[in-house]
Amino acid sequence: MRGFHFSDFIPGELPKGGFEELLKLFTQLLNYTAGDAGEALSWMNELDKQYKFTNNDYAMGDFMDELKEKGYIKENNQTGDIEITAKTEQTIRQSALEEIFGKLKKSGKGNHNSNVSGIGEEKNADRREFAFGDSLDQIDMTTSIQNAQVNHGIHNFTLTERDLEVEEKDYKTLTSTVLMIDISHSMILYGEDRITPAKKVAMALAELIKTRYPKDTLDLLVFGNDAWVITVKDLPYLQVGPYHTNTYAGLELAVDLLRRRKTHNKQIFMITDGKPTCLKENGRYYKNSMGLDRKVINKTLNMAAQCKRLNIPITTFMIAKDPYLQEFVREFTQVNGGRAFYSSLNGLGEYIFEDYIKNRRKTVR
Repeated sequence: MRGFHFSDFIPGELPKGGFEELLKLFTQLLNYTAGDAGEALSWMNELDKQYKFTNNDYAMGDFMDELKEKGYIKENNQTGDIEITAKTEQTIRQSALEEIFGKLKKSGKGNHNSNVSGIGEEKNADRREFAFGDSLDQIDMTTSIQNAQVNHGIHNFTLTERDLEVEEKDYKTLTSTVLMIDISHSMILYGEDRITPAKKVAMALAELIKTRYPKDTLDLLVFGNDAWVITVKDLPYLQVGPYHTNTYAGLELAVDLLRRRKTHNKQIFMITDGKPTCLKENGRYYKNSMGLDRKVINKTLNMAAQCKRLNIPITTFMIAKDPYLQEFVREFTQVNGGRAFYSSLNGLGEYIFEDYIKNRRKTVR
């Protein structure tokens, strides 16, 4: 089940033709079609008929042939359907990363280092004398030799321990993150597509961690009536279901995933647009979507408190503006001691990236 939010068309945003420009449009449309290549290409054909962004030298048929030749799409031998490949899935993630992280860099954000000196990865301007336990790769040999020349003279060159000078390095914390994505039916209600920005942010965050922080870990899960783990590969195809919102199940699964991680920094990011409305008890679902059901709310708050005892902060990215829903998020955040952002869909990526990078600078103990 998918919902779509339409905005005014701006002609300048359409590609002028050529494979690279059309590929950008194709990957963007795949976000909205849940990875359905056939539907995305059908949309491109309709747009081409109306706005004529291809020509006789390079038409849509040429683009489709080149997609196949370069390994972006393939034909399912059993069904005959056109499907995207792993290469396209990676292209979508990279495109999402460039889109979101590019905004951060333009705004002057994105400093990843800790302000604590010590054993780490990035050199800084601090210097000190060599001490027992320092590794050899920390020694600044050029400065150390200069110190020896000053201290002992050029003609009687001697290098002692007191001459050795060590370069400090910025410590980088390792972080384990669980990203929870709400796939309840409300994520496409009222003509607003909330699931597509959530998917795009998840793909970009996964690509950021994989390429820039390979020692960090990211687990992904979705929650509706139940909660289950998904992989990065599943994200382009993710759709909203006819589900209620079992936030408790999502948090329970997130805690279980983080218990297996050996890092000090552990955190949960939760993207949601509503309140908890569902629990599963003795194999049966207890549901109440009318107002704030105290039975559901209290159990969810208890799980937030348990996360606090385990030193797992929860950052909630709330993409709904209803006052009573925001009131629940405030209570939830207070119980956990975490953070809450009341974000528009357009700003969701910047909020999550800025908070992720900020949290890498400190160690949660």
